[in-house]
Amino acid sequence: MLAHLAVMLADGGDCLADIAGLRQQPELFGRVGSDPTVWRVLDSIHSLGLRNIAAARAAARARAWATGAAPDEIVIDLDGTLLDAHSEKQDATATYKRGFGFYPILAYLDATGEGLAEILRPGRAGSNNAADHLTVLDAALAQLPIAPADTEMLVRTDSAGATHDFIDGCIERRVRFSVGLPIDAAVRDAFMLVQEEDWIAAVETDGSRRDGAWLVELTDLHEHRWGEQVRVIARRERPHPGAQLTLFDTAEGFRHQVFITDQTDTDIAALELRHRHRAHVENRIRAAKDTGLRNLPCEDFVRYQAWLQLVLLAQDLHVWAQALCF
Repeated sequence: MLAHLAVMLADGGDCLADIAGLRQQPELFGRVGSDPTVWRVLDSIHSLGLRNIAAARAAARARAWATGAAPDEIVIDLDGTLLDAHSEKQDATATYKRGFGFYPILAYLDATGEGLAEILRPGRAGSNNAADHLTVLDAALAQLPIAPADTEMLVRTDSAGATHDFIDGCIERRVRFSVGLPIDAAVRDAFMLVQEEDWIAAVETDGSRRDGAWLVELTDLHEHRWGEQVRVIARRERPHPGAQLTLFDTAEGFRHQVFITDQTDTDIAALELRHRHRAHVENRIRAAKDTGLRNLPCEDFVRYQAWLQLVLLAQDLHVWAQALCF
Protein backbone atom coordinates (compact mmCIF):
# COMPACT_ATOMS: atom_id res chain seq x y z
CA MET A 1 0.00 0.00 0.00
CA LEU A 2 2.81 2.42 0.87
CA ALA A 3 4.51 1.59 -2.43
CA HIS A 4 1.31 2.53 -4.23
CA LEU A 5 1.23 5.84 -2.33
CA ALA A 6 4.81 6.60 -3.38
CA VAL A 7 3.98 5.81 -7.02
CA MET A 8 0.89 8.00 -6.76
CA LEU A 9 3.03 10.91 -5.54
CA ALA A 10 5.62 10.29 -8.26
CA ASP A 11 2.80 10.36 -10.81
CA GLY A 12 1.72 13.84 -9.73
CA GLY A 13 -0.75 13.18 -6.93
CA ASP A 14 -0.59 15.29 -3.82
CA CYS A 15 -3.38 13.95 -1.60
CA LEU A 16 -4.64 10.52 -0.55
CA ALA A 17 -7.68 10.66 -2.83
CA ASP A 18 -5.39 10.82 -5.87
CA ILE A 19 -4.62 7.13 -5.46
CA ALA A 20 -7.85 6.60 -7.40
CA GLY A 21 -5.77 7.23 -10.53
CA LEU A 22 -3.82 4.04 -9.84
CA ARG A 23 -6.92 2.10 -8.84
CA GLN A 24 -8.43 2.81 -12.25
CA GLN A 25 -5.48 1.10 -14.00
CA PRO A 26 -5.33 -2.42 -12.47
CA GLU A 27 -3.61 -3.83 -15.56
CA LEU A 28 -0.65 -1.55 -14.80
CA PHE A 29 -0.62 -1.24 -11.00
CA GLY A 30 -2.42 -4.37 -9.90
CA ARG A 31 -4.95 -4.33 -7.12
CA VAL A 32 -4.90 -1.00 -5.25
CA GLY A 33 -6.52 -0.57 -1.86
CA SER A 34 -9.63 1.52 -1.28
CA ASP A 35 -9.52 4.97 0.29
CA PRO A 36 -10.48 3.59 3.73
CA THR A 37 -7.67 1.03 3.40
CA VAL A 38 -5.19 3.80 2.61
CA TRP A 39 -6.26 5.72 5.70
CA ARG A 40 -6.01 2.60 7.88
CA VAL A 41 -2.50 1.84 6.62
CA LEU A 42 -1.28 5.36 7.36
CA ASP A 43 -3.04 5.34 10.71
CA SER A 44 -1.25 2.13 11.67
CA ILE A 45 2.23 3.61 11.23
CA HIS A 46 4.25 4.26 14.40
CA SER A 47 7.93 4.91 15.18
CA LEU A 48 8.94 1.35 14.26
CA GLY A 49 7.04 1.71 11.01
CA LEU A 50 9.01 4.86 10.20
CA ARG A 51 12.27 2.99 10.74
CA ASN A 52 11.04 0.18 8.51
CA ILE A 53 10.18 2.64 5.73
CA ALA A 54 13.65 4.19 6.00
CA ALA A 55 15.27 0.75 5.89
CA ALA A 56 13.26 -0.21 2.80
CA ARG A 57 14.28 3.03 1.09
CA ALA A 58 17.95 2.36 1.88
CA ALA A 59 17.68 -1.17 0.47
CA ALA A 60 16.06 0.13 -2.71
CA ARG A 61 18.81 2.75 -3.03
CA ALA A 62 21.52 0.11 -2.71
CA ARG A 63 19.83 -1.94 -5.44
CA ALA A 64 19.47 1.08 -7.72
CA TRP A 65 23.09 2.10 -7.24
CA ALA A 66 24.29 -1.44 -7.89
CA THR A 67 22.51 -1.43 -11.25
CA GLY A 68 23.89 1.88 -12.50
CA ALA A 69 22.34 4.79 -10.59
CA ALA A 70 25.30 5.46 -8.28
CA PRO A 71 26.69 9.04 -8.33
CA ASP A 72 30.33 9.89 -9.00
CA GLU A 73 30.66 11.83 -5.73
CA ILE A 74 28.78 12.15 -2.44
CA VAL A 75 27.70 15.71 -1.68
CA ILE A 76 24.79 16.04 0.75
CA ASP A 77 22.83 19.29 0.98
CA LEU A 78 20.81 20.17 4.08
CA ASP A 79 18.19 22.89 4.02
CA GLY A 80 15.08 23.91 5.90
CA THR A 81 11.78 25.01 4.42
CA LEU A 82 8.49 26.28 5.80
CA LEU A 83 5.27 24.33 5.29
CA ASP A 84 1.98 26.11 5.88
CA ALA A 85 -0.78 24.38 7.82
CA HIS A 86 -4.23 25.59 6.85
CA SER A 87 -5.94 23.95 9.82
CA GLU A 88 -5.08 22.89 13.36
CA LYS A 89 -2.56 20.05 13.15
CA GLN A 90 -0.48 18.35 15.80
CA ASP A 91 2.70 20.37 16.55
CA ALA A 92 1.91 23.05 13.96
CA THR A 93 3.02 26.39 15.43
CA ALA A 94 3.77 29.95 14.41
CA THR A 95 6.84 30.39 12.18
CA TYR A 96 9.50 33.09 12.10
CA LYS A 97 7.86 34.47 8.96
CA ARG A 98 4.60 34.96 10.86
CA GLY A 99 2.99 31.97 9.24
CA PHE A 100 1.64 28.81 10.86
CA GLY A 101 2.82 25.29 10.22
CA PHE A 102 6.04 23.29 10.22
CA TYR A 103 9.76 23.84 9.64
CA PRO A 104 11.36 20.57 8.40
CA ILE A 105 14.99 20.07 7.45
CA LEU A 106 15.59 17.97 4.33
CA ALA A 107 18.71 16.25 2.98
CA TYR A 108 19.35 15.70 -0.73
CA LEU A 109 22.15 14.09 -2.71
CA ASP A 110 23.41 16.80 -5.04
CA ALA A 111 24.70 14.67 -7.91
CA THR A 112 21.41 12.87 -8.50
CA GLY A 113 18.73 14.79 -6.61
CA GLU A 114 17.81 11.79 -4.45
CA GLY A 115 15.89 12.65 -1.30
CA LEU A 116 17.86 11.10 1.54
CA ALA A 117 16.31 12.17 4.82
CA GLU A 118 14.06 14.57 6.67
CA ILE A 119 13.17 15.72 10.13
CA LEU A 120 9.75 17.28 10.61
CA ARG A 121 9.77 20.07 13.19
CA PRO A 122 7.23 22.51 14.60
CA GLY A 123 7.12 25.91 12.93
CA ARG A 124 8.78 27.54 15.93
CA ALA A 125 11.92 25.37 15.62
CA GLY A 126 15.19 27.27 15.44
CA SER A 127 17.26 27.52 12.28
CA ASN A 128 20.62 26.96 14.00
CA ASN A 129 19.68 23.81 15.90
CA ALA A 130 22.82 21.67 15.64
CA ALA A 131 21.15 18.58 17.09
CA ASP A 132 18.47 18.67 14.38
CA HIS A 133 21.07 19.13 11.64
CA LEU A 134 23.10 16.19 12.94
CA THR A 135 19.97 14.04 13.20
CA VAL A 136 19.21 14.67 9.53
CA LEU A 137 22.84 14.10 8.55
CA ASP A 138 22.92 10.76 10.39
CA ALA A 139 19.67 9.70 8.72
CA ALA A 140 21.09 10.72 5.33
CA LEU A 141 24.30 8.76 5.89
CA ALA A 142 22.24 5.73 6.90
CA GLN A 143 20.56 5.87 3.49
CA LEU A 144 23.84 5.47 1.61
CA PRO A 145 25.24 2.08 0.57
CA ILE A 146 28.73 3.43 1.34
CA ALA A 147 30.25 4.84 4.54
CA PRO A 148 32.33 8.02 5.07
CA ALA A 149 35.29 5.81 5.97
CA ASP A 150 35.23 4.36 2.45
CA THR A 151 34.98 7.53 0.36
CA GLU A 152 35.19 11.29 0.80
CA MET A 153 31.85 12.92 1.51
CA LEU A 154 30.86 16.57 1.77
CA VAL A 155 27.88 18.14 3.51
CA ARG A 156 26.77 21.67 2.61
CA THR A 157 24.46 24.00 4.50
CA ASP A 158 23.67 27.68 4.65
CA SER A 159 24.56 29.69 7.76
CA ALA A 160 22.03 27.66 9.78
CA GLY A 161 24.75 25.03 10.04
CA ALA A 162 27.37 27.46 11.36
CA THR A 163 27.49 26.10 14.89
CA HIS A 164 30.43 24.54 16.68
CA ASP A 165 28.42 21.46 17.59
CA PHE A 166 27.50 20.79 13.96
CA ILE A 167 31.04 21.39 12.68
CA ASP A 168 32.47 19.15 15.41
CA GLY A 169 29.84 16.55 14.54
CA CYS A 170 30.88 16.56 10.89
CA ILE A 171 34.51 16.09 11.87
CA GLU A 172 33.62 13.21 14.20
CA ARG A 173 31.66 11.54 11.38
CA ARG A 174 34.57 12.04 8.94
CA VAL A 175 32.38 14.09 6.63
CA ARG A 176 33.85 17.25 5.13
CA PHE A 177 31.75 20.39 5.31
CA SER A 178 31.07 23.62 3.42
CA VAL A 179 28.90 25.89 5.56
CA GLY A 180 27.72 29.46 5.12
CA LEU A 181 29.02 31.91 7.72
CA PRO A 182 27.16 35.01 8.94
CA ILE A 183 29.08 38.23 8.42
CA ASP A 184 29.74 39.61 11.89
CA ALA A 185 32.17 42.23 13.20
CA ALA A 186 35.13 39.81 13.06
CA VAL A 187 34.44 39.01 9.41
CA ARG A 188 34.03 42.69 8.53
CA ASP A 189 37.35 43.44 10.24
CA ALA A 190 38.99 40.73 8.14
CA PHE A 191 37.56 42.26 4.97
CA MET A 192 39.15 45.59 5.88
CA LEU A 193 42.59 43.93 5.91
CA VAL A 194 42.27 42.52 2.39
CA GLN A 195 44.29 44.27 -0.29
CA GLU A 196 42.65 44.86 -3.65
CA GLU A 197 45.24 42.71 -5.42
CA ASP A 198 44.35 39.77 -3.16
CA TRP A 199 40.98 39.26 -4.84
CA ILE A 200 40.81 36.65 -7.61
CA ALA A 201 38.05 36.05 -10.13
CA ALA A 202 35.26 33.57 -9.41
CA VAL A 203 34.50 30.99 -12.09
CA GLU A 204 31.48 29.44 -13.78
CA THR A 205 30.83 25.70 -14.09
CA ASP A 206 32.58 25.60 -17.49
CA GLY A 207 35.69 27.23 -16.00
CA SER A 208 35.11 30.64 -17.55
CA ARG A 209 35.42 33.76 -15.45
CA ARG A 210 32.27 34.77 -13.56
CA ASP A 211 31.50 38.36 -14.42
CA GLY A 212 31.46 40.77 -11.48
CA ALA A 213 32.48 38.30 -8.76
CA TRP A 214 35.76 37.92 -6.87
CA LEU A 215 37.10 35.68 -4.10
CA VAL A 216 39.60 35.84 -1.28
CA GLU A 217 40.64 33.53 1.55
CA LEU A 218 40.25 35.15 4.97
CA THR A 219 41.61 32.27 7.06
CA ASP A 220 44.78 34.06 8.16
CA LEU A 221 43.01 37.40 8.61
CA HIS A 222 39.93 36.27 10.50
CA GLU A 223 40.22 35.59 14.24
CA HIS A 224 37.86 32.64 14.38
CA ARG A 225 37.54 29.76 16.83
CA TRP A 226 36.47 27.02 14.45
CA GLY A 227 39.70 25.04 14.67
CA GLU A 228 42.99 24.92 12.82
CA GLN A 229 41.71 22.86 9.90
CA VAL A 230 38.82 25.23 9.14
CA ARG A 231 39.22 27.71 6.30
CA VAL A 232 37.27 30.94 5.74
CA ILE A 233 36.58 31.92 2.12
CA ALA A 234 34.71 35.02 0.96
CA ARG A 235 33.07 36.23 -2.23
CA ARG A 236 32.13 39.71 -3.26
CA GLU A 237 30.01 40.51 -6.27
CA ARG A 238 28.28 43.41 -7.86
CA PRO A 239 24.72 43.35 -6.50
CA HIS A 240 21.95 42.51 -8.91
CA PRO A 241 18.87 44.77 -9.01
CA GLY A 242 16.72 44.17 -5.95
CA ALA A 243 19.46 42.47 -3.91
CA GLN A 244 19.17 42.97 -0.15
CA LEU A 245 22.32 44.68 1.10
CA THR A 246 23.66 45.33 4.57
CA LEU A 247 25.12 48.70 5.55
CA PHE A 248 28.57 47.15 5.10
CA ASP A 249 27.65 46.01 1.58
CA THR A 250 26.29 49.44 0.75
CA ALA A 251 29.47 51.14 1.95
CA GLU A 252 31.70 48.78 -0.02
CA GLY A 253 29.50 48.70 -3.11
CA PHE A 254 29.50 44.89 -3.22
CA ARG A 255 27.39 42.06 -1.85
CA HIS A 256 29.50 39.81 0.37
CA GLN A 257 29.12 36.12 1.25
CA VAL A 258 31.36 33.91 3.38
CA PHE A 259 31.62 30.17 4.02
CA ILE A 260 33.82 27.89 6.09
CA THR A 261 35.18 24.54 4.98
CA ASP A 262 37.73 21.89 5.89
CA GLN A 263 38.42 20.93 2.27
CA THR A 264 42.12 21.06 1.43
CA ASP A 265 41.99 22.06 -2.25
CA THR A 266 44.23 25.10 -2.81
CA ASP A 267 41.98 26.33 -5.64
CA ILE A 268 39.53 28.54 -3.76
CA ALA A 269 37.65 29.28 -6.98
CA ALA A 270 36.80 25.58 -7.27
CA LEU A 271 35.78 25.44 -3.60
CA GLU A 272 33.55 28.50 -3.94
CA LEU A 273 31.93 27.11 -7.09
CA ARG A 274 31.27 23.86 -5.25
CA HIS A 275 29.68 25.73 -2.36
CA ARG A 276 27.61 27.89 -4.72
CA HIS A 277 26.11 24.74 -6.23
CA ARG A 278 24.35 24.26 -2.89
CA ALA A 279 21.58 26.30 -4.51
CA HIS A 280 20.52 23.09 -6.29
CA VAL A 281 18.78 22.00 -3.10
CA GLU A 282 16.26 24.82 -3.46
CA ASN A 283 15.09 23.28 -6.74
CA ARG A 284 14.84 19.85 -5.06
CA ILE A 285 12.64 21.28 -2.33
CA ARG A 286 10.44 23.11 -4.82
CA ALA A 287 10.01 19.82 -6.66
CA ALA A 288 9.17 18.10 -3.37
CA LYS A 289 6.44 20.64 -2.69
CA ASP A 290 5.00 19.81 -6.10
CA THR A 291 5.20 16.12 -5.18
CA GLY A 292 3.02 16.29 -2.09
CA LEU A 293 5.30 17.97 0.46
CA ARG A 294 3.18 21.06 0.86
CA ASN A 295 0.08 18.99 1.61
CA LEU A 296 0.23 17.04 4.88
CA PRO A 297 -3.05 15.10 4.74
CA CYS A 298 -3.08 13.64 8.25
CA GLU A 299 -3.54 15.07 11.72
CA ASP A 300 -0.91 13.04 13.57
CA PHE A 301 2.78 14.01 13.67
CA VAL A 302 4.06 10.46 13.07
CA ARG A 303 1.85 10.15 9.97
CA TYR A 304 3.26 13.45 8.71
CA GLN A 305 6.74 11.96 8.96
CA ALA A 306 5.61 8.90 7.02
CA TRP A 307 4.14 11.16 4.34
CA LEU A 308 7.44 13.06 4.08
CA GLN A 309 9.35 9.81 3.62
CA LEU A 310 6.95 8.81 0.86
CA VAL A 311 7.51 12.19 -0.83
CA LEU A 312 11.28 11.60 -0.77
CA LEU A 313 10.76 8.07 -2.10
CA ALA A 314 8.65 9.48 -4.94
CA GLN A 315 11.50 11.82 -5.85
CA ASP A 316 13.89 8.87 -5.75
CA LEU A 317 11.65 7.01 -8.18
CA HIS A 318 11.95 9.95 -10.59
CA VAL A 319 15.75 9.90 -10.26
CA TRP A 320 16.15 6.15 -10.65
CA ALA A 321 13.77 5.97 -13.60
CA GLN A 322 15.81 8.60 -15.43
CA ALA A 323 19.13 6.95 -14.53
CA LEU A 324 18.17 3.36 -15.32
CA CYS A 325 15.48 3.55 -17.99
CA PHE A 326 16.55 6.33 -20.35
